[in-house]
Amino acid sequence: MTRASYDVLVVGAGAAGMMCAIEAARRGRRVLVVDHADRPGEKIRISGGGRCNFTNLGCGPANFLGENPRFATSALRRYTQHDFIKRIDRAGIAWHEKTLGQLFCDDSAKQIIRMLTDDMAAAGVTLKIKTGVDRLARSGDGFTAALSDGSQVTAASLVVATGGKSIPKMGATGWAYEVARQFDIRVTDTRPALVPLTFEAGLLETLTPLAGVAVDAVVASAPETKAEARARKASFTEAMLFTHRGLSGPAILQISSYWREGEAIVASMAPGRNIFDELKAAKAANGRQAIHTALGHIIPRRLAESLCEREGAAGNLADLSDKVLRRLDQAVNAWSVKPVGSEGYRTAEVTLGGVDTAALDQQTLQAKSVPGLYFIGEAVDVTGWLGGYNFQWAWSSGWAAGQNA
Repeated sequence: MTRASYDVLVVGAGAAGMMCAIEAARRGRRVLVVDHADRPGEKIRISGGGRCNFTNLGCGPANFLGENPRFATSALRRYTQHDFIKRIDRAGIAWHEKTLGQLFCDDSAKQIIRMLTDDMAAAGVTLKIKTGVDRLARSGDGFTAALSDGSQVTAASLVVATGGKSIPKMGATGWAYEVARQFDIRVTDTRPALVPLTFEAGLLETLTPLAGVAVDAVVASAPETKAEARARKASFTEAMLFTHRGLSGPAILQISSYWREGEAIVASMAPGRNIFDELKAAKAANGRQAIHTALGHIIPRRLAESLCEREGAAGNLADLSDKVLRRLDQAVNAWSVKPVGSEGYRTAEVTLGGVDTAALDQQTLQAKSVPGLYFIGEAVDVTGWLGGYNFQWAWSSGWAAGQNA
């Protein structure tokens, strides 16, 4: 068995892990990064349609969830989105803002992976891919890891950067949580987040004809108690997409982080428009017009037809009472629906929950009870909104740990 000694062992060659390794090595630390995947930065590579939504211009602590979302404040303020943009600019990577402050590479996400791997190489980081950790133990003031290639490594600092459970086909596991529990560190409840929501069979049957229809919507969570509302009341104004399983699109992915089983969500599918007033005006102008045609001038025709059928609104505008028109107004702009679940970790972009932030130092990401042990990135109970926020947490938390590990 070959044995090697390092100052820092980073497990996970994703955004947070590579960032941490670079920063630690630039301080003169001998750093080894291991990852069981075939290539480093796999989540970076597939993100943003292959162009990586690498940060958000508006990123701040308010864009994050967790038992203590303020925990992220220190790292986010010490290494900001603007710091990472400067890094991208120095590397000559062209980028653009899409919507809502979301920044993407003009060309390919692989440019960011190349930047990180080049920086690791320049700083003297050793990278081992296709290599996992079989066993891990405390060894004096440091750690000993038995690797899957048969070698053994000792390190003064261990950084866990293996992410959460989302997208298991990319190799995601709950290993970070196992390590936390091994060292008696609490892990909060975890669940899929930034994920499409699904409907029960009966509702799905009525909505299946709408698959592929998209609308700009305001989607809000609807917790059932005041206490839950204080913790999880939120709304997002973005696109919503009907699917063969339920609902997707940015607005739904966002609200999925706040929704819980048994609760409803409320969608306004023509925000800012008074459907009742517009239908009344259409009735006055042309009472012989079919109701689904009139409504189809406001929302997509297939959606208009479906809502009219559901609300029992048929025939010409002239034949319909104000009561029916008000019902349609409610159906469009106050649609309350109870999803039955989500598509799960298979399609979730991130994992909500993780290593308890109360157990970590917010300046360094080091475990308070285990000197030398660090948790960064998605493994921690810090979850960002859709739109580059989770990558910024990876860069910021990786940078913070890299200054100390």
